[in-house]
Amino acid sequence: MKTNTVTIIKKEFARFFGDRQMLFTTVIMPGLLIYIIYSLMGSGIQKMATEGQDEVVVVKVENLPESLAPTLCALDSGIVVVEQAFGEEEVAQLEDNDVNAVLLRFPADFDGLATTYDPQSGSAVPNVEMYYNSTNNAAMRVYMAVSSMLNNYGRPFTVNVPQSEGECYDQASDESIGAMVWGKLLPMLIIMMLFSGVMSIAPSSIAGEKERGTIATLLVTPMRRDELALGKIVSLSGIALLSGVSSFIGIALSLPRMVPDSGTLAFHYGTSDYVVLLLVIFATVLIMASAVSLLSALAKDVKNAGTMVTPFMLVVMLAGLMPMFQNDLPTGIGTYLIPFYNSIEVMTAVFSHEMQWMPVAVTVASNVVYTGVAVWGLTRMFNSEKIMFSR
Repeated sequence: MKTNTVTIIKKEFARFFGDRQMLFTTVIMPGLLIYIIYSLMGSGIQKMATEGQDEVVVVKVENLPESLAPTLCALDSGIVVVEQAFGEEEVAQLEDNDVNAVLLRFPADFDGLATTYDPQSGSAVPNVEMYYNSTNNAAMRVYMAVSSMLNNYGRPFTVNVPQSEGECYDQASDESIGAMVWGKLLPMLIIMMLFSGVMSIAPSSIAGEKERGTIATLLVTPMRRDELALGKIVSLSGIALLSGVSSFIGIALSLPRMVPDSGTLAFHYGTSDYVVLLLVIFATVLIMASAVSLLSALAKDVKNAGTMVTPFMLVVMLAGLMPMFQNDLPTGIGTYLIPFYNSIEVMTAVFSHEMQWMPVAVTVASNVVYTGVAVWGLTRMFNSEKIMFSR
């Protein structure tokens, strides 16, 4: 290999390994982020698979066949089998998501009917009825286990074939099913829209000024640097808030039209829900703009700012994904002091019809306080010539 080529290779290696920020973002950060994200996602998926296993579920069985009694009783340690008849009142109680129960009705003399059934005789095939609530994780676990047991019965019969028009075995209401789906999906979409709006303006406003050299002109003007920092953060937040308003209006107008009003995923939300969403969106955009501004001030140019913001973006996106993998997110006033996670938790509660005003107030107030701290930090950075004129 020629000497000049070796010299160039050494020069590039020296430049790369001498830049600690580039070394971290290029070599260390990708593997570290993949490990953290995949570990958290794997933990969430595993938790989803085992969710509800510690809860006791009562299985009320009418006409329990002798052939299935031992298998059903030994199916799961969390199942309590009760042999008794049930009526419409017990079925209606399953609409409550907190009721851990499954109702199972066999035809009288099920074993005999299944054994002697002849398709050519024209007689009806035995039908097993199982009532449950699909939004109750523990009940769904038992429902799937009982369904698997019935599939291995080895004799002809049907399960949950409606015997009359309009009969439904899943007692979950359309509103609760819709709330479960929207609570998992929409927080992630909102966070993604807000972050994309902030990313389109914040790096170019501060890192772009440094790259173009215009930041030096601003710093030598007869203006206090805290005024410059405040002006930057207020203007960026104002533009970002417009993005937040746009996102809010889009959500408010489009989501009710995504499905029919009478559909399973109908969008049933009131004025107070929209007000809370608007407040949370505003507070979230403020802290997003402030955080990205701080990172942009540390960057040398717009490209470097994008590299620095990437880990932060992945963390925010991961927070948006958490409701999709975990139904029981940690609760308590302390969790509403965690930036971004608090916004996700409040939005999830709103879409799940579980919103409370105290968590909303703590979330909005804490995000505003964090924004104030970010303004102070940006002021200090503008006062540092080492940071402002780094190359």
